[in-house]
Amino acid sequence: MNTQGLFKTIALTGLIFTAGAMSPAMAKMSIEDNQCNVTLNYDVTVEPQKLSFSEKGAEVYRVELGKLYIDGNQVELNDKQAALLADYSEQVSKQIPEVIDLVDDAVILATDAVSMALTPIFGDATAAKLDELLAGIQSRVDQAAYQQGDKFYLGATESSLEEAFNEEFEQEMEQMIKNSMGSFMMALGAEMMSSEGGSFDEKMTAFSSKMERIGEDVELQISEQSEAIEAKAKKVCANFEQLMALESELRQSIPQLSSYELATLSDTE
Repeated sequence: MNTQGLFKTIALTGLIFTAGAMSPAMAKMSIEDNQCNVTLNYDVTVEPQKLSFSEKGAEVYRVELGKLYIDGNQVELNDKQAALLADYSEQVSKQIPEVIDLVDDAVILATDAVSMALTPIFGDATAAKLDELLAGIQSRVDQAAYQQGDKFYLGATESSLEEAFNEEFEQEMEQMIKNSMGSFMMALGAEMMSSEGGSFDEKMTAFSSKMERIGEDVELQISEQSEAIEAKAKKVCANFEQLMALESELRQSIPQLSSYELATLSDTE
C-alpha cells in the first residue's frame, strides 16, 4: 500500500461518516466489487418464520409461514407461485445475514486501518480520541445492520440510514472533531518538524517517506482480512445475481409483486 492507498483506506471511513451523517438522503446501502454493484431498495428483516420488506418504517410486503402479504393483505397463491415464493424466501434468508456480516467486517477493517495508520503519527493519547470517533461511527452502522439472536435486520434505504446517522450523531461528531482538532494538528505539526532534514522541504520528504512505510506496514497487517472481505463481496454479488434471477421469475409469476424489486444489480465497467 502506497501513501495514496493509505489515504484511500482512511477516506473509506470518512465516507461512511459523510454519507450517513452529513447527507444521508444521498445514499442507499450498496455492495460493490470488481464485477458487480448491488444497491438494495428495501429494508429487510429476517426472522425464523417471517421475512419482512419495509420502507420508511412501513412494511411493504412480507412472507410469513409460507403466505404472502402485500400492504397487509394476503395474496392467494397457486402451487407454482407458492413454491417460487418458498425458494425466494429461503435465498433471501440466507443472503441477508451474509450482507450484514460483510458490512460489519468492512467497517471494522476500515476503522482498524485508520487507527493503525494514524496512531504512529499522533501518538496514543491523541489516537484514543480518534478511536472514540470511529467507535461512534461503528455504533451507528450497527443500528443499520445487525443481528439480535435469530433476528437479522438490514436497513438499506435512505430513510433508515438517515435515522441511524441522524442530526444528533452529526452534532456529536462535530463536537468531538472540534474538541480534538487542536490536538491532531499539534501532533501532526510536531511530527513533521521532528522529521530528519534541515530545510522544510527535506523534512516534508522525510515525513512522506515515513507515511509510505506506515502504509506498507498497515497493508501487511490488514492484507489477509482485506482479501477475505473481497472474497465475501464477490460471493455476495454472485449470490445476488442468482437471487435477482429468481426474484424476476417470482415477480412475473405473481403480478402483485411486479413493482417491488429488492435490489438493483448492475455490472461495473
